Amino acid sequence: MQKYLIYLSIFLVPVLWHPILGQNKIKWMSWEEALEKSKKTKRKIFVDIYTDWCGWCKKMDKSTFADNDVAKYINENYYPVKFDAEMTSPVTLKGTEYKYVKSGARGYHELAAYLLQGRMSYPSMVFLDEELSLIQAIPGYQDKNTFEMIITYFGNNSHKSVPWNKYMNLYSREVYFGN
Repeated sequence: MQKYLIYLSIFLVPVLWHPILGQNKIKWMSWEEALEKSKKTKRKIFVDIYTDWCGWCKKMDKSTFADNDVAKYINENYYPVKFDAEMTSPVTLKGTEYKYVKSGARGYHELAAYLLQGRMSYPSMVFLDEELSLIQAIPGYQDKNTFEMIITYFGNNSHKSVPWNKYMNLYSREVYFGN
């Protein structure tokens, strides 16, 4: 009987917990993939600019980006790109090739510098519109609640008509996430 209960707990508990653990993950893609998809179906692009040594970047990956509702909203409303600000391979955006620049012990990617308007801070997030033009770069770690407000602000185009302070005051999580 004990053996039966052990097997039952090993196989049944993960099945029962699966919906609670979250079913959605952000479907990160490369620049090239996002640009290809954007040619076929216009959508905003969300860029997470990070480095391998950034502790706050890792925290955001494990908390904010791991949230089920955040992942679902990002996947449905953006082409999400995870971009290493120190990667060495060139990237082309709107006809301009951006490269890695060696600087001291490390270096930086010109595209990260361009998107962040020279304010290199990690983590940072960048929102591009459907025509690949910069909407906004936002530096720093964002918790789940703040990040939900930010992604819906740009995702539903409120940034075009509503000031951020007013949006924060009017924001209702239930409108976008239902719970």
